[in-house]
Amino acid sequence: MKTVQTHSPHEQGIALLGVIILALVLALVGAALLDLAGQEASSASGATEVAVAQAVADAAQDLVIAWFHSPHTSPSALAALLTKRQSSSEGTPSFFDQAGRSQFIGTADRPDVWLDASRSADHHLLNDAGTGMFRLLQDLGSVQELKVYAPSGPGLLCTVDATVATVSSSVRHAVSTQLRALEIPALRAGIQVGGNLGVPQVAPESGALVHWGELTVGGDLIVQRVEDLPSQSDSAPVTGVSYRDMSHREDRWLSMLVGGPVHLMQLSPGQSSSGVLPLNIHANRHPTPGVRRDHWGYEQLKQLAKQYGTYVAIDRDGLLYSSGSVEPGRGVTPDDYLRSRSVGDTRGLIFIDTLDQKAPRADNLGVVRLNTAYLEAVLVVQGHVMVGPAGSGQSLSVLSPPAGGSGTAGSRTSVSLSNIHLNGVLYAVGNITLDRSMRVFGAVAAEGTIATTHPGATMELWYDHEMGRGLFRGIPVVMRAPGTWMVRYE
Repeated sequence: MKTVQTHSPHEQGIALLGVIILALVLALVGAALLDLAGQEASSASGATEVAVAQAVADAAQDLVIAWFHSPHTSPSALAALLTKRQSSSEGTPSFFDQAGRSQFIGTADRPDVWLDASRSADHHLLNDAGTGMFRLLQDLGSVQELKVYAPSGPGLLCTVDATVATVSSSVRHAVSTQLRALEIPALRAGIQVGGNLGVPQVAPESGALVHWGELTVGGDLIVQRVEDLPSQSDSAPVTGVSYRDMSHREDRWLSMLVGGPVHLMQLSPGQSSSGVLPLNIHANRHPTPGVRRDHWGYEQLKQLAKQYGTYVAIDRDGLLYSSGSVEPGRGVTPDDYLRSRSVGDTRGLIFIDTLDQKAPRADNLGVVRLNTAYLEAVLVVQGHVMVGPAGSGQSLSVLSPPAGGSGTAGSRTSVSLSNIHLNGVLYAVGNITLDRSMRVFGAVAAEGTIATTHPGATMELWYDHEMGRGLFRGIPVVMRAPGTWMVRYE
């Protein structure tokens, strides 16, 4: 017989209360989860908004950095503000005066450079859908203000502020950073040698030929004939034609500064060895006024290469070691290490040290045998260089110096240069010896001399005007200073 157990009303009430409490707790947990999900969605949306704003602001700052590297790409009214306007103790262009003060002196309220989209002209320049500098970012946002003014601390170049707005929010975001400058002394001449240039040999022409700039010689200049010395003429054609293919050698920008006399090895009938030279040939400048030559200090370039380029060791066989120390069995030839495979394959700053990796002396200079067909780099050799390009080089499209003179104003002509073996700089503490002819766009300097192993070998160079302002391809002009990036909201 089954017994039916009954529950008292009191017990049934307690059970019902428990169910209600459990349902309430579950409801609260559900509401909390929904609220948390909403917060997560809002947070994710906010994080995306911030990321987009910072990307647009960083793009604006990157454009300012690009302007420093190529001032001619900046708005014409700003180009002069972004070029080096001071002078170093060596007399080369600099962003800093000789006391180390930056040329940027403005404040956030009165900046040196200020583009404000609230002004119609600046809005068109910044954000116009067809021609604005940031038109490709219009689906993300727009640049409202761009400022460049004085740095907050010594040793820095400037402050760059970018204020932007995104397409999905009216909140303005501002990003600020400080820039520092990497200053390599300018090379103000196409070819510079410290000693005599030329040897008394029977050769059809002198061994170093310069277009579009200066040739500076610390000692004597030795040439075969006075006809080998190009004259300077404002009407000379601006082309890539070699001097040897000209019936009369002339150039718009060439001048020669020679410390000693100019020696002519072959004289025409009735011609005197002290005959009249072209007016752009300035000889016998020692002891006064002297010959200005640009010097790249050993320690300065070594440290710059270790931080921003490539530091290379060399052994007595001329093998190179990218590790920075000589390790038997791991050396490579200069051709294998230095070759640029095509135009645009820029190797940047390459510093090849002395044999003992100490300051150069007469007994610790290595020899770099440079036979590569094409090299695009700023190559600094603390030793001697043997040059014999084993190839025809590359063709380049380049700009001539400004037609108005040495300044940044004036039109520049686009010129095609063929068979270029070096696009950049070759700086040697010792001598440069030519085993084959070499064509260069850039600048070459030898603290010794430039010699040839046989008649007819020449170095013909078209000077890169940008190097006279301390601008070298593959080497940064300015960069963000670490620890100075900051974001704020308006």
